[in-house]
Amino acid sequence: MRSPHVLVLAALLAAAAGCADVEGLRSSGDLGTAHAPKTLWKEYRPDPPGPGQQPGAAAVVPGLPTPKGPGMRGVDALAVVRADITSATAEDNGTGRLVEPRAVQRLALCTQAVDGGPYCPVRPGVLHDLTGDGKDELITALDVDGRLSELRVYTVRDDGRIARILARRGVLEGVEVAAEHLAVREPTSNPAYISVSDYVWDPKARSMSLTQLTLDDCPAITDVPLSEGRARCAR
Repeated sequence: MRSPHVLVLAALLAAAAGCADVEGLRSSGDLGTAHAPKTLWKEYRPDPPGPGQQPGAAAVVPGLPTPKGPGMRGVDALAVVRADITSATAEDNGTGRLVEPRAVQRLALCTQAVDGGPYCPVRPGVLHDLTGDGKDELITALDVDGRLSELRVYTVRDDGRIARILARRGVLEGVEVAAEHLAVREPTSNPAYISVSDYVWDPKARSMSLTQLTLDDCPAITDVPLSEGRARCAR
């Protein structure tokens, strides 16, 4: 993976090497004047979020039975997503602050089948220990359309209540788990790169917190259809 800082550093080193000869470094002339960054719209500041208005904040999902466990093992993922989306939509009054307004309409496509039926937009739940307590969390997502998704992660608190510990809306180029890390890969405005958001468990906030945001190479993929397990980076 090459970050922009690495690329800039490599370019500077290459430029310096190009100016060297047997007598050492020599001047390349006036390279221009360096300018300090200019701050735009200094007088504008966003209002601070009110209580419960942070989309990524942890929240107990109401109306769900205590899991038999351990952790989220054996829990009906579709029932959890339904309860979460319903309560979040009621809380934000359909404004889209906590959940995409179309999510409720999409959930209506799910049947009473175990997997929700062929048109259900909720992805199969994945169990993985993200909090480090030896018990599995539930990771799933609701696909709003062919591009946008609502990523959700749930855990069981000590009192037996199910809580959402990560809510993330975006274009999920890829979602990866390793140990207690969850990485979300999303496209950027530059098709050569994708952004990688790394989340880890924060015991104080009792939620998954963003700890690192980096860029990764996005090689072109030309084979159609894609083989299983491969993401489509070329756009």
